[in-house]
Amino acid sequence: MSTEAEIKELEPWFHNIHLPDGNQTADNHFLGDFPAFKWKNIKDSIPQDLTGWKVLDIGCNAGFYSIELAKRGAEVTGIDLDEHYLKQARWTAKQFGLEDKITFKQMQVYDFAHSEEQFDLVWFMGVFYHLRYPMLAMDILSQKTTKMMVFQTLSLPGKEEMEIPEDVEFHKREIMKEDGWPKMAFIENKLAGDPTNWWAPNHQGILSMLESCGFKVTGMPEDETYIAEKDKDLKSSLETWNFSEYLSAVGKDWKKEVDKKTKK
Repeated sequence: MSTEAEIKELEPWFHNIHLPDGNQTADNHFLGDFPAFKWKNIKDSIPQDLTGWKVLDIGCNAGFYSIELAKRGAEVTGIDLDEHYLKQARWTAKQFGLEDKITFKQMQVYDFAHSEEQFDLVWFMGVFYHLRYPMLAMDILSQKTTKMMVFQTLSLPGKEEMEIPEDVEFHKREIMKEDGWPKMAFIENKLAGDPTNWWAPNHQGILSMLESCGFKVTGMPEDETYIAEKDKDLKSSLETWNFSEYLSAVGKDWKKEVDKKTKK
């Protein structure tokens, strides 16, 4: 079967991937050359040489980013819920001869709460706002990321920032109405016809969420896209009072785990 016929058989495609033989998987994509135009803006914000790095690509779809990261030498794990996309991704990786560098799995992001695996780079693009429990996902991934995260989400318009006070007095909550106060809008029904679009944080909300998970934002190479690096000076909320709540949320024996941590 020709490459063109195989591409046709694997339709529909959401990633337009430029294959080594010159074919493209979705050259008439409604967004244009997607996601290549996004990668063009982001690619220089991460190391050119990822040899020895373990990378997690969440919501990998047909594998565009997994392939680009593997080309740089990374060992990539790509996860997605949709077996159709994973079938495309496995086929595409084979076209590039990268099957030994990329492992594709059908998984939920929450499944990593029960995994000991860690990753140097977590690629977390286009998924956060589809999650019903987004901060739980962030807390899980913050423990799995050793170096950096590339984070992208649908967000509220604007780039307002503000200095977040250490405490807010009970009767002075008016500050929370300010444009720069960290917040997320909840989408009760649909956005752009999609019932899985649940959340739209504002810019400061994204900065604050990442910081509360131990990340420092070091750049924004693309609209709504943040380069976040692990910062040893920032304490994740899981290192403080929130640890037992997290353990309970992921189905672990929080009393046992807290006792174990306290005895260390």
